[in-house]
Amino acid sequence: MEKENHTMVSEFILLGLTEFCELQIFFFLFFSIIYTATVLGNLIIIFVVKLNPQLHSPMYFLLANLSFIDMSLASLATPKMICNLISEYKSISYEGCMAQMFFLHLLGGSEMMLLIAIAIDRFIAICKPLYYKNIMSHHVCIGLALLSWITGFVHTMSQMVFTVALPFCGPNVVASLFCDLPQVIKLACTNTYILELLVIAFSGVLSLFCFIFLFISYSIILMTVLHRSASGSSKALSTLSAHITVVIMFFGPCIFIYIWPFRGVAIDKVLSVFYTIFTPLLNPIIYTFRNKDVKKAIRKIKNKHVGSRSTL
Repeated sequence: MEKENHTMVSEFILLGLTEFCELQIFFFLFFSIIYTATVLGNLIIIFVVKLNPQLHSPMYFLLANLSFIDMSLASLATPKMICNLISEYKSISYEGCMAQMFFLHLLGGSEMMLLIAIAIDRFIAICKPLYYKNIMSHHVCIGLALLSWITGFVHTMSQMVFTVALPFCGPNVVASLFCDLPQVIKLACTNTYILELLVIAFSGVLSLFCFIFLFISYSIILMTVLHRSASGSSKALSTLSAHITVVIMFFGPCIFIYIWPFRGVAIDKVLSVFYTIFTPLLNPIIYTFRNKDVKKAIRKIKNKHVGSRSTL
């Protein structure tokens, strides 16, 4: 993949979802509401877990980290996507495009590992409850969080180190709402067959293996829960159903987009929107806001704040 003597492109044009003005205005308003809800929801989770001592447990520590990643993932591409919906010239600089892809795979890889860490936490809590406090110590939780970021960094560098070396000298129209690796690679003025295989290996196969691991883990946990009393099982089943829902909705689009990433299917646009806009909203809605402990903590903080204002 040696660079040739070409005039390099300085920007990329993003096609977006639709060319109809009415739909663009609708999507602008709709995505703006979703993005605002995503940022506020995840910020609330982070502050509630931080401020409430009763939520200083491994599970909520990991969920707070997940909220931070989701909020960052949503902020990576969504604001630019929203602005392009009401802009006539839908462009992004070459440097901005490379940075967008770098952080997209950094955060995506980190979230994959963090979801595995959450599954391990639930496995130990339900299947090995007597050893839970000893195994899931504070140092272990911090180690799992750091490992997730290291995994994300290795994941993105393994692809971006080759992508930035590609010569982009001809077409610069990206058939997506943001700079997505499979779509951008197709625009390079060289043979990218080997890099295409790397994307499939590092993104598609990685997503598939992580999903299989999580599916097996939660299947074992479910079997353990079903063998217990109904009183203890109902709460565990409710929690597990939320975790499994998030796993399916997160990994489904990833596997579909990256396991066969170079076929040019139009549905990839819809899945990309789902992955970057709707998935980050799942954590506040499914994981935590339906959780009794979190709702109790939010009410406690709210009542404390109202009480302090009344005193003043």
